[in-house]
Amino acid sequence: MTTKEVATEMVALCREGKWEECIKKFYSPDIKSIEPDGSTWGTVQGLEAIAKKGQEWQEMVAEFHSGEISDPIVAENFFSITMKSKVTMKGMDQPINMDEVCVYEVNDGKVVKEQFFYTPLPEFA
Repeated sequence: MTTKEVATEMVALCREGKWEECIKKFYSPDIKSIEPDGSTWGTVQGLEAIAKKGQEWQEMVAEFHSGEISDPIVAENFFSITMKSKVTMKGMDQPINMDEVCVYEVNDGKVVKEQFFYTPLPEFA
């Protein structure tokens, strides 16, 4: 698959909330995932670490109110999207808006690296 095909299919699956299917279909077993400095996770590698990170995120969220994923922008073997969501975190009374830029690197039809750009919430770092 081309990078554009991977990007288009990933975005479609994510918009449907099919995160696990997306990871199983498109992520390399050795994927590297990079969060911003000051975040909860930092850098992790491998599918098991990605799954653990996703589980920990779900455990932090009390309620998911809304989400939006942009169309991908593709350049060579990279693509980027923006993700916006409104969530109530456990221990917080009010929902918060989260906004991030996600950059993915694709090699041989598999995502080999993902990097997220956002301002970490100090109380969850």
